[in-house]
Amino acid sequence: MVSQKITITNPTGLHLRPAGILCNKAMEFKSMVTFQFNDYHANAKSVLSVLGACVKSGDEIEISCDGEDEEVALKEVVLAISSGLGE
Repeated sequence: MVSQKITITNPTGLHLRPAGILCNKAMEFKSMVTFQFNDYHANAKSVLSVLGACVKSGDEIEISCDGEDEEVALKEVVLAISSGLGE
């Protein structure tokens, strides 16, 4: 398992559109992709789970990937988040 902390930079946080982009990116990998925000653990492959975390701009989350392609999954998901998830 690999993990990395990252700060959400989009001005509106993880609302529906960026949550969908994050989920689509996470679903490209066989590994389990999750994140933790405060005490909430979210499945990054589920839009409802991502939205349930109520992540706002400036919040720090920890992305975790576990599986056969975990290194690539972590790198790509972090890159997608750092590039603003389409915003």
